[in-house]
Amino acid sequence: MMKLQSKIRNFCCALVLVATGLFLASCRLSTGDFVFAEDETSEVAPHFVTIYDDGSSLTVKTSAATVKDVLERAGVELSDSDIVEPALDTETGDADYNINIYRARPALIIDGTKRYYIMTASYDPKQILGEAGVTVYDGDEINVKMNDSFLEAGAVSTYEIERNGGRTITEDEPIAYGTEKRYDYNLAKGEQHLEQAGEDGRMVRVYEVQFKDNVEVSRTLVSEEVQREPVPEIIVVGAKASISPERQQCAEWARAAGVSEGDLSVALELIYHESGCRVDASNPSGAYGIPQAKPGNKMSAMGSDWETNPVTQIRWMIGYVNGRYGGWQGAMNWWWEHHWY
Repeated sequence: MMKLQSKIRNFCCALVLVATGLFLASCRLSTGDFVFAEDETSEVAPHFVTIYDDGSSLTVKTSAATVKDVLERAGVELSDSDIVEPALDTETGDADYNINIYRARPALIIDGTKRYYIMTASYDPKQILGEAGVTVYDGDEINVKMNDSFLEAGAVSTYEIERNGGRTITEDEPIAYGTEKRYDYNLAKGEQHLEQAGEDGRMVRVYEVQFKDNVEVSRTLVSEEVQREPVPEIIVVGAKASISPERQQCAEWARAAGVSEGDLSVALELIYHESGCRVDASNPSGAYGIPQAKPGNKMSAMGSDWETNPVTQIRWMIGYVNGRYGGWQGAMNWWWEHHWY
């Protein structure tokens, strides 16, 4: 397990033989800031990132976009049991940033006559026992101490559980967050960005445990309580209508009349099928204008300039399609089936 790489080191510990046959190596930086520049090939602006690694620190100037990229460029090696905060796939942005590394260390868990050796980066005794597969029941006590027997397990923390006949168990369980999409009609189609990072919630459940020959055989849920609601991940998705050049003027009239960006494409489709977006389009049946209102003077309800103003005509059309078809898409669906609306 290698710590931050540097030419300056204040000590390097020798390999220690663990009872399970594992070898450990631990090398540390002297505390202090070290700055280096790198080849900038990313689009992210160069910024300073400080890496805190078990009491040591290293500050780098980097354009790496994610925590993982920063650590790789800085030559920081990680083991599978190490914990990095924020997560490796987190984007660092282009402002100054901090990264914390919690190094895995050996731990000895004693449960009666059973002993377990694990590598852990956690400092929560209950979580550490859980990593070893040891169940902690309500009323059990966990005694934490340094193991004095260097030959037995090396200089490791020891977690000894004292069983007190607990018959219930309290468990924290995550509530997975969901993902929501928010459509931005001012953002080009195909573009998207993260507006809010998701965060799991927390549920606490209490179970009554049944034993047979001192072995757990079943659990019954007694109570549950939501301690923290999940925070949804929100992704903003571009939904701005892609309008062909020849329809841009009509699109501006439609926007001015109140057609939303979400409805704009289908609204233009219907308008062009009916009248080609011509304000004076007429039909022998008496239909008139952009919406082909029949008779045309119906549109006077929206303004006295109904004969010549495209915005007035489309404003009337909005009310018509909403009232009769529930919206633009409903009107367009009807048109495709009947070729009129």
